[in-house]
Parts: sequence; C-alpha cells; structure tokens
Amino acid sequence: MDETARLLEQLLLRVMLPLWLLAGLGDWACHRVQRIEHNAGPKEALLHLAMLSEVGLGILAALALQPTAGLLAWLLIACIAHELTTWWDLAYASTRRTIPPYEQWVHSLQLALPWIGLCTLAVAHRGQVLAAAGLGGGVADWHLRWRDPPLPGWAWGAVLTGAVVLVVLPFLEEYRRCRAVQAQAGLATIR
Repeated sequence: MDETARLLEQLLLRVMLPLWLLAGLGDWACHRVQRIEHNAGPKEALLHLAMLSEVGLGILAALALQPTAGLLAWLLIACIAHELTTWWDLAYASTRRTIPPYEQWVHSLQLALPWIGLCTLAVAHRGQVLAAAGLGGGVADWHLRWRDPPLPGWAWGAVLTGAVVLVVLPFLEEYRRCRAVQAQAGLATIR
C-alpha cells in the first residue's frame, strides 16, 4: 500500500467513520424528538435497523478484509442496498410524520458518507478498480480475504465501541420503545 492509500484509509478511520457514527446518533435523537413510536412506529424502527445492518456489515468488511475488487464490489452493493432502504424508509415515514429540516440535514450526511467512504477506498486502491474495469496492467482480485496486515487492535476497539454506544444501542432502544407503545395500544401487527 502506498502512502496516499495509507493517508486515505486513516482519513476514513479517524474522521469519516466517527462523523458517520455521530450522524447515526443524531438521527436517533431526531426520531426521539419526533416521537416516532407514536406515529411511524415499529416499521420505521425496523427499517432503521435494516439500514444499520447494511452499513454495519459494509464497515466491518472494510475493516477486516483486504481491499480487493471483490470487497469494493461488495461495498458497492451495500451502498445501493442502503440507498434503496433509505428511499423505502423515507417514503413510509413521510406519510406518517413530519421530517423537519434538521433531520433532513442529518439524513444527507447518512446518505453521502457511505458513497464518500466507498469512493475514498476506491481511490486508495485504484489499481483494483482499474483492473476490475479492464484498464491498466493489473489483475482484478475478486476474492474476499483477511487484511494483511490487519488493522491494529485500538482501531477495532474504537470502531466497535463507538458503533455499539452511538448507534446500535440507541436504535435497539428505539425499536423497543416503538414495540412498547404498539403493545400498549393493543396492536398485534406492525403498521
């Protein structure tokens, strides 16, 4: 890996990923203020968990696996899936509640950052992108394999702790809150 690739990966790890996690926490706070448990309910909360899974698996893959053409293709699929689920979520939520400008601003970060992350990783490992497109002299590696060398333990600890504390636990709490209101109202199914 050349020096540019190292710098871009550090930018992803130290700046963009924390910003992404903070945007997730900001989105949860917006939903809390909007009291989605009383309007959009558990279905919106489930869509949020689906988006979290799509992005989360992509982040874990990018941290654990060698940046090959195969990984970049997988991340592209994850970004597309996240985009489609976001569209579904917004189409559902916008008919049941107001989505205020501050929440739309947070959503813009959440929509842009996966694509910016993918593009940054693609630039850092442009040889694989060029080879996958049939350009340049390299050979595209479509295999998924562990990073060599692996990311340091501090990076894994920081990312996993940040993800659990700032995103996973808040969105699980959101789903629990929505289900509790649904149960209290005596509704047996997701709206």
